[in-house]
Amino acid sequence: MSYSLPSLSYPYDSLEPYLDTRTMEIHHTKHHQTYINNANMALKGTVFDNLTAYELITNLDKIHQDKKTFLRNNIGGHVNHSIFWKLLKKGTSLKNELQIAIKDNFGSIEEFKEKFELLASSHFGSGWIWLINKNDKLFLTSTNNQDNPLMGENIIGISGYPIFGLDVWEHAYYLKYQNRRLDYIKAFWNVINWDEANKRFLSK
Repeated sequence: MSYSLPSLSYPYDSLEPYLDTRTMEIHHTKHHQTYINNANMALKGTVFDNLTAYELITNLDKIHQDKKTFLRNNIGGHVNHSIFWKLLKKGTSLKNELQIAIKDNFGSIEEFKEKFELLASSHFGSGWIWLINKNDKLFLTSTNNQDNPLMGENIIGISGYPIFGLDVWEHAYYLKYQNRRLDYIKAFWNVINWDEANKRFLSK
């Protein structure tokens, strides 16, 4: 099975002024595509090349050590970005079941956002910030590089189902925000597709 770049349901300029057009285009067609190319190359001719990306990411402990780190980085990059693109859209609002769950788990929406922003701004280097569902409780966590909570505790020390995530690699924001990561994080609230996040919450 060869993985391919998922098309976006929106044009690259549709998230302006929060996420700029050029960054979106490069991020999607260059960075994400590279992760896909690398994963396809590593899997070609192996017994794992018939697995979906989600099947593979949850079975990394079965991969031989000489390919495990390479696939962890690249299949992680593919899955993370595939989730990320679907969770971007202007004009939606936090409501329904996910809103209730966030209030129940974090005290208030404002407290949740403060904790998310602190975690995202203090994460050292490249990685992702996640809202995850684990055993019907919501948690905030961060992962390094292209790690994903679906990889599980044996691989990355944490586990959970991602409700949404924010890419804090510099390639996700540097053209527009340079070193102002917190500005990028705050801008993210304007482009979260809360309808998709709620759907993901209800699926687990």
